[in-house]
This record gives sequence, structure tokens and C-alpha cells, in this order.
Amino acid sequence: MRASLLQIAVDEGESVDARRQRVASLVRQQTGSDLVILPELWTTGAFAFESFGAEAEPLDGPTYEAMAKAASDAGVWLHAGSIPERAGSGGRSLYNTSLVFSPSGELAASYRKIHRFGFDKGEAVLMGAGSELVTVGLPQTTLGLATCYDLRFPELFRGLVDAGAETIVVPAGWPERRRSHWSLLARARAVEDQAFVLACGTAGAHAGVPQAGHSIVVDPWGEVLAEAGSEEEVLTVEFDPAKVGVTREQFPVLKDRLLGVEPPRR
Repeated sequence: MRASLLQIAVDEGESVDARRQRVASLVRQQTGSDLVILPELWTTGAFAFESFGAEAEPLDGPTYEAMAKAASDAGVWLHAGSIPERAGSGGRSLYNTSLVFSPSGELAASYRKIHRFGFDKGEAVLMGAGSELVTVGLPQTTLGLATCYDLRFPELFRGLVDAGAETIVVPAGWPERRRSHWSLLARARAVEDQAFVLACGTAGAHAGVPQAGHSIVVDPWGEVLAEAGSEEEVLTVEFDPAKVGVTREQFPVLKDRLLGVEPPRR
């Protein structure tokens, strides 16, 4: 399976619409890939809190339209990162929502980020929390969806594995000052869940917050298959989804779980 992670740079001098069209063009260039992944909140920047309300859009808004067409034109599965979604009665609610499109341009799944970052400010108070774990079945593998700060919560990833996930996709807007945590947590989630982790970050700066970049692909043994630098980059990697089943069979650690699983019925 061939995946391309598009580590987009967010430039405050570039309009949201111009970036949307530029990214759609980049997606169309990935015709040799099976799966293309974009970062978290790449339209606005994950730390551009003041832009969330102004740039929020409905699920089927302009980013949906542009990404659906790009996925169809390229013939790829597209995890289009996340957008600030406006929803609810009168559009008063905001969510950090990921969109996944099939190669025909159909919306295959959406995921509202469960763990919001910021403690008592920023995303944590401006956006609502999702409540549902989401997986997407591809011909080659089953994707589990998580977003940025979710990476710090292993119980979410274990829930995705229990739901059948073999490859977990993590779009992010992760800050440079905690980059060591980014790679450490991506490898930890891969090892403990015996799954591939494809974590796609951003370059540039979001509202003055330098981004970590360093998008990373980790296999079920925790080996780093590919890692980007700090600038805008397309990171492309070939991996074999069958390695998940082989790893879980050869080293069946998940079968020894005692906590957080239902006891066998008698």
C-alpha cells in the first residue's frame, strides 16, 4: 500500500481559499498513491483560535467540495485532515472535524475530535467534543481516526483497535516545542496496539506558534518507516498492511489484556 502524507505549511499571508485550491492541486498530483493524508485544521491553522468562528464551514462546505473533487480526480482515498465545522441549531456549535473521501469522491466517514487541546482556553472552550470512535474500511486495511491531542490518550487507540483498526491516521497541528513527544507517542501507540500509525503534521507557524512538522509513519513493531523534515513536504511511503496480522499472531500481546475488556461469557 502506498500512502502520501502532505505536510502543508500554513502561511498567514495566504488566504484560506488560496490554500484550499493549492492543497487540492497537491492532492491531484498523488495519483500513484492509495491513501493521501492532510494535517489538522490546515485551512486556518490549529492555533489560530480567532479564525475558527470566521472560517468555520458546514460539513458539506467549500473544503468538502474541493477535497471530494480532488480525491475523485486523483482516484485516491483521501483523509482530508480536519476543518472547523459549524453545526447544530443555527450553526452555533463548532467542532474539529475530519473528513475521509473514497476514490469516487464520496464522503466515507467524518470524525469529530474527542480530546480538545487548550485546557481552559483555545480549542478546549471554542469547540465541542466528539463522542464516537470512527473506523473506515479500505480494500487493503481498516483505518482508525484520531486527531492531534488524541495521540496522548491510549484508551482511544485501544478502542479503535477493538473496533477493527489496523492502520491509525493522526492529522495534527503539533507545536515544535513538544516535537519529542510527537514521535515518542506515535511510536508508543503503534507498539502497544500493534498497528501502523500514520501521523501527518504541519509546517510553518499557526498564529505565531512554530509547528513541529516531522510527519511520521511507524510500523506495528515501532520501527519508523519514514519521517519528514520541518518544512512543507510530501512524505510518501510503501507499507504492507498484512504485517499487522502477522505481528499480532507472532507476538499475541493483545490476547493477554485483562483490564478494559469484557470477561468471556459462561
